[in-house]
Amino acid sequence: MTAKPTVGGQAVIEGVMMRGPEYVATAVREPSGKINVKTEKVSSITQRYPILKKPMLRGVVALGESLILGLKSLSYSAKMAGEEGEELTDREILMTMVFSLGLAIVLFVIIPTAAAKYIHSSITDPMWLNLAEGGLRMLIFLAYIYGISRLKDIQRVFQYHGAEHKTIHAYEAGEKLTVENVQKHSTLHPRCGTAFLLIVMIVSIIMFAFLGWPDLWLRILSRVILLPVVAGVSYEIIKIAGHSSNTFIRLAILPGLWLQKITTNQPDDEQVEVAIQALEAVKPAPVN
Repeated sequence: MTAKPTVGGQAVIEGVMMRGPEYVATAVREPSGKINVKTEKVSSITQRYPILKKPMLRGVVALGESLILGLKSLSYSAKMAGEEGEELTDREILMTMVFSLGLAIVLFVIIPTAAAKYIHSSITDPMWLNLAEGGLRMLIFLAYIYGISRLKDIQRVFQYHGAEHKTIHAYEAGEKLTVENVQKHSTLHPRCGTAFLLIVMIVSIIMFAFLGWPDLWLRILSRVILLPVVAGVSYEIIKIAGHSSNTFIRLAILPGLWLQKITTNQPDDEQVEVAIQALEAVKPAPVN
């Protein structure tokens, strides 16, 4: 049996973005109740530069392109849901990405790396110091995820996140995409972005443990420089996990599934309808 082409997605404001092999679609329920679907042809830099499809490189490219598509879909969904007047321009998307990356570096690199110096008096071994720093990074990450999950608006986005996962499960199971079929499935999925971020945290803890304990600015610089490597390794892990039935791998990804219990909520039927329309717009035609 031929494996189905991979479809991924993202929850947006009052909607869902789905990306298939050829198209990306954002479906949003407008205040009037109408579902508006915007479909565009997928254009990846890997089509012009095939070398970027190689392991490790493809993860960094996929992450960058996903961020751009995600921001465009969020901007479009905000407009359709009546929360913004205009979609973001390319310049505004670039500035938002730079700001988001900067904030992530401050939260998950600079703060835990700088804070680790306060445990230096009780721990002197460089590897244990780096592991302790990694533990601080993980705590900040989990606190951040839990904190945003308490926001009322985010809780509704997390319902669409659940609808996205349920719909992809139904598609991968070869079922007809109906609300009844989709609602039978789990809101948890091994290829989720939440699981990816958790793997990034774990890979960074392991990788940074062997970097020694130089001056603070060198520690920060080394972690920033190695971020693409961490992202590349994490992407390969999540790619394998998404298609593997190996017992060890399934056990290894359990923490990522558990974390999704925070970032996904049970959707209602209307939210599932939106996710279905997004996936219907991008799923490849059946091969005869």
